[in-house]
Parts: sequence; C-alpha cells; structure tokens
Amino acid sequence: MIALSLTEIAGLVGGQPHDIPDPDLKVTGPVVIDSREVRPGSLFAALPGERVDGHDFARRAIEAGATAVLAARPVGTADAPVPAIVVPDVIAAMGALARAVVERLDATVVALTGSAGKTSTKDLIAQLLQRRGPTVWTPGNFNNEIGLPVAALSADEATLHLVLEMGARGKGHIQYLATLTPPRIGLVLNVGTAHIGEFGGREQIAEAKGELVEALPPPRRAGWRCSTPTTPWCAPWRRAPRPVPSCSARPRTPMCVPGMSGSRTAAAPPSRFTPLPGAAK
Repeated sequence: MIALSLTEIAGLVGGQPHDIPDPDLKVTGPVVIDSREVRPGSLFAALPGERVDGHDFARRAIEAGATAVLAARPVGTADAPVPAIVVPDVIAAMGALARAVVERLDATVVALTGSAGKTSTKDLIAQLLQRRGPTVWTPGNFNNEIGLPVAALSADEATLHLVLEMGARGKGHIQYLATLTPPRIGLVLNVGTAHIGEFGGREQIAEAKGELVEALPPPRRAGWRCSTPTTPWCAPWRRAPRPVPSCSARPRTPMCVPGMSGSRTAAAPPSRFTPLPGAAK
C-alpha cells in the first residue's frame, strides 16, 4: 500500500483514532484480514466471522508488527491499549480506503468478470502485464467486497497495472466493486447458469455482469463473449454508450476486435505469428 499516516486513513474512512500514541505513524505495509499474515507496517482489518471475530486477534496483530487495527469497536484496555481506527463498518471502510488509494495511483485498472474462467484468465492477463511493469492482481478468487479491497490495497506507487477479478451474488454487486476500483479496461468472459437461482434468470445474470461495462468511462473499451449477436440477454451490453467488441467460441460467429490481425506465440526463439483468416497483411 502507499504510505499513509493514521490521521490520513482515519479521515479517508470516516473513523475515530483510538489509543494511537502518534497520529503521524504511517501504514507502509498491506491491509490484512488474517493476523497470521501481518508484517511490519501492516493495517489489520478486524472482521467478524461465522466462527471467529477478528477483534479477538487485534493485540496479536499489533505484536506481530501492525501499525494499527481497523476495527468496529475499541480493542484495547486501559492497561494494554491497542492503537485502532474505529469505524461503523469495517468492510465499508476497507472499500473507502481502496478507492482513495487507487485514485492516487498512476496504474491501469483492468477488471474482469464472468460466470466461469475468471481466476485463470485474470492470472494469465496479470502474468502478461507483469512483463511490462509492476503488476498487482487479485489473489486466488478473492473477488468480493472484502477480497477486492485487499487486492487493491496491496498496490503501491510503483504499480503500473492492477488486475482485479469481480464476482457477484446478485445485481448491484459489480456496480459497487467498480466504484471502489474504477476500471479503465473491462472484460466480461461469459454468462452461464452458475448461481442462477440467486439471480432469477440468465438475463439477470447478464445484467449483473454488464454492470462492469456500464462502469467504464468513455472512451474506454470492454470485451465480452456472446454466443450470437442477437442473443436476447446481451441487449443491455449492446446499449452501452461506448464500443463493446464481442467474440465467441462458436463456429461462424464473427469476431469483432478492432485492429486484431492475428496472434503471436513465443514458446521459444524465434516467435511464431499466426494470422487470422482474411486479415489484411
């Protein structure tokens, strides 16, 4: 994370400093939600869980080197104070902090979603971009309102690319995630039937995934996969006020990606270029 003082963080998340001896102390490490992952300079976010409460591990986090704890209540005592920033909602505060940090970065944010293939595609994109410069990406499939801020907050001033996976359990979820880390490039992989019971239907899933397209500011571009150009549940994406190229794995479905003429593979020197049929030479 970029270095921020506890005073700055409290202001950004609307929190109250509690038991902080020096408000100018800086958080220089990542934001973590597991006290076992704390390293010097971290900010430990105390989240309540189904089995354990992160507040119970606040002191352990400080002893491990955390600068402070982001908590929903004071976590120290008069005899053993624990420096904390107390907020009404820890998850919301993490999101607010992520938004503030991303706004200060000069990094390209790439966001992707879909019913399947998000994690592997995200990893592939990140590994490619890493060859061009420092890249931070979502660990595993940590793609919700907790995981996305954690991933974004691991970026620092040197980060050039931020590749984020966005998941959804209903409409409005991706819209919220996109407000935390506004993407410059978006990719919707597919719309399947996973979690269809939670959404109500495939068209509702498409609308939820399409929130990523709607989050892209002009003249940004999005990519999405649609089985045919006339698929009814692709309508919300076709109405997007910006170019949205589409592609499909099905035969005879046109691929519409402006400027693409082929693909280059570098398995070993020299590289091999495979042109697309009919592409201009």
